Amino acid sequence: MSTLPVIGITTYGRNTKGRFHLPGDYVDAVRAGGGLPVLLPPGEAHIGDILRVIDGLILAGGEDIDPRLYKGMPHPSIERVDPERDAFELALARAVLEGDLPVLGICRGHQMLNVATGGDLIPHLPEWQRNGVVHRGDQEREVIHPVQVEPGTRLAEILGVAEVPTVSLHHQGMGKISPEWQPCAYAPDGLVEAQEHRDHPWMIAVQWHPEMAYREPAQIRIFQALVSAALVRKKG
Repeated sequence: MSTLPVIGITTYGRNTKGRFHLPGDYVDAVRAGGGLPVLLPPGEAHIGDILRVIDGLILAGGEDIDPRLYKGMPHPSIERVDPERDAFELALARAVLEGDLPVLGICRGHQMLNVATGGDLIPHLPEWQRNGVVHRGDQEREVIHPVQVEPGTRLAEILGVAEVPTVSLHHQGMGKISPEWQPCAYAPDGLVEAQEHRDHPWMIAVQWHPEMAYREPAQIRIFQALVSAALVRKKG
């Protein structure tokens, strides 16, 4: 049995060759944070068995969520949806909401946790834009923009700074926030960039990609905090 906390990471769906995949930064960030990464490809029906063998969970980024899951309307900008991944992650999100497993949602994972608790999404941020903040560059490239962190929140305690530069790579964002969540960070245009679950012992979701900047002191602290919470739970 591993003495390191096992951190499950959801993967992208099957590509055109039928292969599951995931950017390596997720794995590197968990390792750098002190955890043992285990990949969780979509399609697994035995959610309870997964939760019995992991000590923490990362819901990773990726494709857009099917708008039908939050009673949204189709939009021409919505990228390929993956019903298999949507179903798996929605079931996984609902299961962890009922327990005490430490959970970190990243980008799509942030959005999925909001959807799983009754919230919805802005389908295309360029049509909502308030003051010109770019959340994703041309050719789907990441951009950097600052995020203001709310004082007194768990995220503020973890990051140790009031403002942090973030790697952003999304064209959708938080619409209606489920009342189960407390927003804890904002982009300069007012978009909710992070939220904490009000009742769960350790569940944080961020819209940006901390794994893409895990060598930065503030960003690696997110993974260290997840692993630390997982270790506490593992030891009972």
